Parts: sequence; structure tokens; C-alpha cells
Amino acid sequence: MPVRIAVLIPCYNEEKTVASVVASARKSLPQADIYVYDNNSTDNTAELARQAGAIVRHVFQRGKGSVVRRMFSDIDADVYLMTDGDMTYDLASAPKLIDVLIKGQNDMVVGVRKEQEENAYPMFHRFGNLFFTMLVRILFGIEQTDMLSGLRVFSKRFVKTFTARSNGFEIETELNIFTVMNRLPYAEVETKYFARPEGSFRKLSTVKDGFKVLFMIFRLFKEERPLLFFCLLALIITVFVGNYLTVMTYSSLFLSFLLIAMILFFGIFFHGQQKTQRELRRLLYMTYPFTDVRD
Repeated sequence: MPVRIAVLIPCYNEEKTVASVVASARKSLPQADIYVYDNNSTDNTAELARQAGAIVRHVFQRGKGSVVRRMFSDIDADVYLMTDGDMTYDLASAPKLIDVLIKGQNDMVVGVRKEQEENAYPMFHRFGNLFFTMLVRILFGIEQTDMLSGLRVFSKRFVKTFTARSNGFEIETELNIFTVMNRLPYAEVETKYFARPEGSFRKLSTVKDGFKVLFMIFRLFKEERPLLFFCLLALIITVFVGNYLTVMTYSSLFLSFLLIAMILFFGIFFHGQQKTQRELRRLLYMTYPFTDVRD
């Protein structure tokens, strides 16, 4: 039985490049079903994608995270390759990424971007990627090189157990943290990365979307590692109380220690809840057998 491959392309106003992306995906993966999910484009993205041979669907809730959530819910396949519709990723590397996924029995393979042209990757985007990659490494222990890459391959059991919370470009951050917190095997493959073609414009806002990614990191830190989060919060309050210990009244001191005790209790309580949720997610994950390389 052949491996069923789905190429997922979330798009918003990519009429300059979407047909080329579909054609490149078809050339590299002729056996794959190619889906373009149009996210309220105001240009001819959907029509040009359809003419190029893609299966076109529409998502009206704005944001890349909303589109990914819908794609993962709708499409049934054995292997999923997700790429952007801006022609910046080299889809000639797609078979290699899929090979690493299947033969290595990984659940996610990330295409690590290697610039092929000057200014393909804006300076502030590069700095943000390095900063967020390091921050996630410190908070979650994930060893990844390119946290915000949009070229990824997933197993079916990853896609069908991933519960997306984000609506925008912070979705890549959530994918990475989901992987490490559920102890899923993943790998990286170096891929070429090109500048956007002339007339094609970036949708990512460095400042606005950067703050969304930062907020998502701390939100997931609280939700995925609640015991550590609340212990750190209790430590901060303890240090603050210690600095004012000599001037505090007995009543304020009692209330401070009561607050610290409550914070620690919340940490233990939510840690237990998170552990149960992770175990249930693992049971669901195990219901999806991995695609056999011999198929």
C-alpha cells in the first residue's frame, strides 16, 4: 500500500507565487495531494492555485494558526508536508524530509533554512528567530536550530493529536513545544531558502507578531510546565518579601506566606492536571500506527 502524502499550503494574497509553489510540489512529489487553503485573500490566489492543479479550500478565520488547525482537522493522509505559498522554500528537498521522517520514525522533521540570496532573511527576523529559539531552549529544553521555519513534515499521529491554540504566526512555536513536551521524536534537515520574488510581500510583522510569539511562549510555559512556573513565581514573591521583612507587620507577613503557599498549591494542582492530559494525549497518539517504511 503506497504512502499517502498531503502537501499543505496556507495562503494569504500569494497570487504572484502560489502557482509556482504548486508546480514545484507536484514536480517533487508527483504522487501527493496538494491542498491550498486560502485565508480570505483579496487577490486571485485561490483561482490561480486551482488552475495550477491544487485542491483549494477556504478558511475565513484570519491567521496562519487558524488555517493550520483547519488543515490538520480536514485532511487524512499518512505523511503531511507543510510549506508557505511564497516560493521561499526549496521543495526539491521535500522527498529527503519525508525520507528522514519515515526511515527515522520521526513525528516531525523541520527544514532548517540556509539562505541562498542576500537579504533573503531580514535582519530583525533573523534576530527574533535566534532569540526565540534560545528562549524556548531554556524554558523547555528543546534543541532546535530554526524554530520558526515554515517547511515541516509531520506524521499522521502528530497531526491528529496536535491541539492548536494559536491563531497567527506563533503556530510554529506551538508545534515545537508540543513536540518536546510530549517527547515526540523529531529531526532537522538543512534546506535552501530564497528571497521572495519581486512583487511578493511579507505578511509577518516583526514587532506585532514577535510579541504574539513571546506571549505564546510564556503562555505555554505556564500551561505545559505549571509546577516550575508557579515555583518561580513563589520564589520571586519570597525574594520580594525578604527585602521588606524588617518593616512588615505580622499580618502582612502572614498574608504573604499564605499567598506563597497558595501559589505552590496551584502549581502542584495544575501539574497533576497537565500530567493527566498528557497521558490521555499519549493514549490517543498510540491509536495511530506509524507508516511502515516497507509499505
